[in-house]
Amino acid sequence: MADTKYAPTPAEPPPSYDAAAKSTPPKAPLLRSPLPLNLPIINALKEKRCILASASPRRKQLLAQISLTNFEIIPSLLPETLSKTSLSPFEYVLQTATQKAMHVYSEQIDNETLGEPGLVLAADTVVVSHLGQILEKPRSEADHIAILKMLRSSGYHKVYTAVVAMVPLVTARDPGYAIETTVEDTTVRFGRELSDEVLIAYVRTREGADKAGGYGIQGMGTILVDRIEGSWDNVVGLPLKATLELIEKALRQGEEEEMDDAFEEAEDE
Repeated sequence: MADTKYAPTPAEPPPSYDAAAKSTPPKAPLLRSPLPLNLPIINALKEKRCILASASPRRKQLLAQISLTNFEIIPSLLPETLSKTSLSPFEYVLQTATQKAMHVYSEQIDNETLGEPGLVLAADTVVVSHLGQILEKPRSEADHIAILKMLRSSGYHKVYTAVVAMVPLVTARDPGYAIETTVEDTTVRFGRELSDEVLIAYVRTREGADKAGGYGIQGMGTILVDRIEGSWDNVVGLPLKATLELIEKALRQGEEEEMDDAFEEAEDE
């Protein structure tokens, strides 16, 4: 008679990729929050109508980490039609983020109910192989395993995030808004000693099923990463330090242009 004392518990098959992409991750237990950041730029934004032109819950969570919890979530519904082969990753991610920001800005600037936005923030992130190819979300389990094996064997890949900030001008100066952009890149190195067993086990969690490149560094996917060169939150989807500096620059540009117009009007009088 076989000894069943140590027989493994039968495992449920992992969900399909369609189901994994639509599933809602479990909520983490609530922890005691730190006191909010008391910075002039953050306090100023709390007095404005701020829009995040992205449906990414990770970007919303990152903003909340620096006490920016008043952002409305209004993602751009424009189809992403730019070519990922004719444009460089830098050009692609910057143009995509700019399109998102301008689309949402144009839709909301004449909002009679809520008023014009004080800030529209958009971002786009791509994962790029060592050969310069922009990686897509995995289409199947086999595709997912192949992507991670490629990232392991190549030794490194890059993550680019473009951030765009748009601020309306009070004056009628063309084009009626101030816009600032930045692109951050981070080099990610997978551990070359990662076994196929680890990669397959991660794939079957389905955590990376809805992510370009097939992994999430902010979750269990961190076990795949040996080290990074650059900012961690850039890989998650929003480089916070660069974003805050960009917002300050956009607001300052808007204020300076308004002051220039006021000065010109005073001279004309």
